[in-house]
Parts: sequence; C-alpha cells; structure tokens
Amino acid sequence: MIADVLTETRDKMDRAVEVVKEDFGTVRTGRANPQLFQRVLVDYYGSPTPLAQLASLQNPEARTLLVTPYDKTALKEIERALVNMPNLGANVGNDGEIVRVTLPELTQDRRKEFVKIVRGKAEEARVSVRNIRRRSKDDLDALKSEVGDDEVARAEKELEQITKTHVDAIDDALKRKEVELLEV
Repeated sequence: MIADVLTETRDKMDRAVEVVKEDFGTVRTGRANPQLFQRVLVDYYGSPTPLAQLASLQNPEARTLLVTPYDKTALKEIERALVNMPNLGANVGNDGEIVRVTLPELTQDRRKEFVKIVRGKAEEARVSVRNIRRRSKDDLDALKSEVGDDEVARAEKELEQITKTHVDAIDDALKRKEVELLEV
C-alpha cells in the first residue's frame, strides 16, 4: 500500500515536471520555434482546435514561421488566432495560401520579461509538486493504523527525497531556459 502511494506520487510529480518543461517551450527565445504555437487554439467551425491539427508549421528562417493550413477555409481563423496570441508581438500576414509569422528581434528588456514569466511557471510547478507531496503525506498518515508508525516514517523520508528530486529537476530546467533566454 505504501509502495502504491509512492509510485502514484512519482508518476504525478513526473507529469508536473513534464508540464513545466512543455510550458517553458512555449516561451520564445531568439528563434521562431513551432513549439511556441502548440497551445494556440483556432476557432474551427465553432470548436477550439489546436493549430497543429489544422496546419503544418515550418521554420525556414530564424525568426520566421510558415503556417500552411490543410483546409484553406481555415486561413482567416488561423491568422486571427495568431494575431491574438499574448506575449508574442509578432507580425502576422497571409498571402491567401499560407500565414507568415515574423517574430521581432528580442530586446534585453523583453528577454527579462520572459525570464520573469518562466520563473512564474517554475514556481507554479513547484507548488504543484508540493501539493502532490501534501496529498501523499495525508494518504500515508491514513495508513498508520494498518502498517505502523515506523513504516510510515520511512515512507515519509522517501517522499521527501522524491519531492526534492522533482523540485531540483524543475530548477535545472529553469536554469537552462534562463540561459537560453538571456543568450544574445
């Protein structure tokens, strides 16, 4: 039973680390990256649809991204969704066939803003990991009467180690992203 709680905790914390790494990918660096547009939802026939399901994304130049819709009737909606993207500041235009997204050069101030955004996402992930730890600790405390105090105490020490490992993984990903963002 304790092993089940710890396994479930590891799985949830692994997922929290994966989510924050995906979130870091949506914050742009100096290059146009198709991953920036993973979370863009396009109003396609009345339902929000991820951009990747509606179009192919190509990166021909460092700061340019070409969005080629599979269905040409979705071109206007794709363009509208890209124009309304927060924190992008890109020039978006379409030529009737494709949507061209040109990202501006990042200024030092903009890079610092992005670092703040990334730090906020990292803190949210740390809070998520701590909440998972708290719930798991409650589950372990509920098992005290069945398995004994010593077993629960050992499991709690292991839980702390698991939590520390995952928080360290978030911090390492944050450091890498900060270096990437501040690199000119």
